[in-house]
Amino acid sequence: MPVANGSLTAPAFGIDAGGAGYADTWVQPMALGWNLKRASTWVGYAFTAPTGRFTPGSTTNVGSGYWGNNLVSGTTFYLTKEKKTTVNLATDWEIHRKKSGTNETPGQAFTMEWGIGQLFPLDKTMTKLLQLGLIGYDQWQVTADGGTIGNGLPAYLIPFYSVHALGVQANFPFPAKNASFFFKFEPEYLAYSHPQGRTLVIGGSWTWGFPRAPRNDSKVP
Repeated sequence: MPVANGSLTAPAFGIDAGGAGYADTWVQPMALGWNLKRASTWVGYAFTAPTGRFTPGSTTNVGSGYWGNNLVSGTTFYLTKEKKTTVNLATDWEIHRKKSGTNETPGQAFTMEWGIGQLFPLDKTMTKLLQLGLIGYDQWQVTADGGTIGNGLPAYLIPFYSVHALGVQANFPFPAKNASFFFKFEPEYLAYSHPQGRTLVIGGSWTWGFPRAPRNDSKVP
């Protein structure tokens, strides 16, 4: 449930747009995972709902204007027996629907996010932890756009885009509280047919459980 500031200035692409507000919503209803001796991995399905504000030609859009289907995966490799040094890879294959109010269907895209991290206990009881890492992401458009763009030309004439970033991340897990917070910053160092910028994310999560019913070991006659 993201609230975003999408301010964007990219004169080279003829873009001077931006907006702030509730953005598109990511929903992942299904995942299947495995915990192995030196790795943990999962695969899943998700979809992106176009809940962010979008009007064709507007300069204050926050959302994408189209539904998306996502085939996703994530894998963590543990390089040490105590599992404090990790290598991570997450992937996302995006399949897009037609953009609202237009005749254009954005091409499919493939994204991978990766990281190398080291965990540092902040106390002897392992209830406060710090994880620092080097991270990055790479995204490629893998199929041509469909339909037509605003001037009536075929959308497949739009060049394929790609974008690449390298940065740092800090995680603050609190296992006893079932909570975790994180910060990451990733400047993009290379982009083709795509605005080049910086990604800054601050977030957190809290997991809660439902109390179990009391166990009754008495035998029924």
